[in-house]
Amino acid sequence: MKVIVEPGSISGAIAAPSSKSITQRAYAAALLHKGTTIIHHAGNSDDEQAALEIIQQLGAKITDTSIGVPHLKNVWDPSDTFSLPLTIKSEGINPISGHINCRESGLSARLFTPIAAICGNEIRIDGTGSLLKRHLDGFLETLPALGIGIPGFTGYLPFSVQGPLQARSVKVNAAGGSQFLSGLLFALSGCATEPITISVTGLKSKPYIDLTLGILSHFGKPIKHNNYREFYIDPAIFVNKETIEINIAGDWSSAAFMLVAGALAGNISVTNLNFNSKQADKAIIDVLKNAGAEMAITDNSVTVKSSFLQPFEFDATHCPDLFPILAVLATCCNGESCIKGVHRLFNKESNRVASIADMLWDFQVPFSMEDDTLSISGQGFFQGTRIDSQDDHRIVMAAAIAALRANGPVEISNAIAINKSYPDFFKDLILCGGNCTFINEEE
Repeated sequence: MKVIVEPGSISGAIAAPSSKSITQRAYAAALLHKGTTIIHHAGNSDDEQAALEIIQQLGAKITDTSIGVPHLKNVWDPSDTFSLPLTIKSEGINPISGHINCRESGLSARLFTPIAAICGNEIRIDGTGSLLKRHLDGFLETLPALGIGIPGFTGYLPFSVQGPLQARSVKVNAAGGSQFLSGLLFALSGCATEPITISVTGLKSKPYIDLTLGILSHFGKPIKHNNYREFYIDPAIFVNKETIEINIAGDWSSAAFMLVAGALAGNISVTNLNFNSKQADKAIIDVLKNAGAEMAITDNSVTVKSSFLQPFEFDATHCPDLFPILAVLATCCNGESCIKGVHRLFNKESNRVASIADMLWDFQVPFSMEDDTLSISGQGFFQGTRIDSQDDHRIVMAAAIAALRANGPVEISNAIAINKSYPDFFKDLILCGGNCTFINEEE
């Protein structure tokens, strides 16, 4: 499905959707928790639905829930609803099938592969779409060291894991990202009977490891570390509770798009934000401040108004998901902005280096990429054009926000990709005055 977004100003208030990073981790913890978990405000994106299906395939039982999942099809349907809480009961890993499907969720693939291997069954790990093209770093070196067989592994999905996982100290190269390390922290804390150490090199995205450690601590499994180089799992200090409740915080990754929309084209308030969150993309506040955006901050909300914006420099190594919307923000700053960390963009839903470059090229924005840095010469507007989203949800949303400052309509292909992380994105944009038209791709 295509969407055409017209230029114009917007104004209004929206609530940030629940964090899919936290929701998926909460599902993993609930699966491993032998007892009852009650989750309030879980998210409703495709990635979160994939994780929910996975934990059921691995033995968790879901009760007391009424779910109607909104998906952008041919047009947005305002009757779509999503209601929780979820009650999850589990006795640990007890698969009801020999297959899990991670859909297009890279986090689910890296998180649940070592968790699935706790049991002695052979479990096939599969996915769909772009996930089948994303390399799974660290698996070949680490999983066999834990006694896990990986039949059919070529570096990509699909393949199988054959446990049971042997809970022992292990070395992990996390240069490819933090998600696999998170999976190991969950899996090893879920089956260790004696103290073990995970030794880590090359770790990026440390805030995401903080999210994992926070969830594990909430579930009674505190894990200490030595400056992220060594992680110490000691089951003797774990605390077992029959019932655990958790509230899922708002998603700073999704909020970033609407906050930048306010800075570019109006007056936007985003609520349901936790400033104590460990989410990496909370850094959008620092970027907007450095760019001179006019902001008002309360305990759980941020209001951003359009104003004169100055160029900024920012290292996005630990929060690479901000890159697409930062590129849009930089275009509207008066001067050259520099965003570091380009190397983190290659193994995403698309080759995000190429998809961001293509988007900027189509918008006729002057830019260069050199020495791990994206440099953009701000010009204050975008060319009305057609944007190929390359099935990347963050490119869809970034292009839609850019359209507000374009000199003509912007047509974006495969807008349905937003279901991966923020199904209500266009709904929220329309509620704030955005002018969007939806068209079947066949037309």
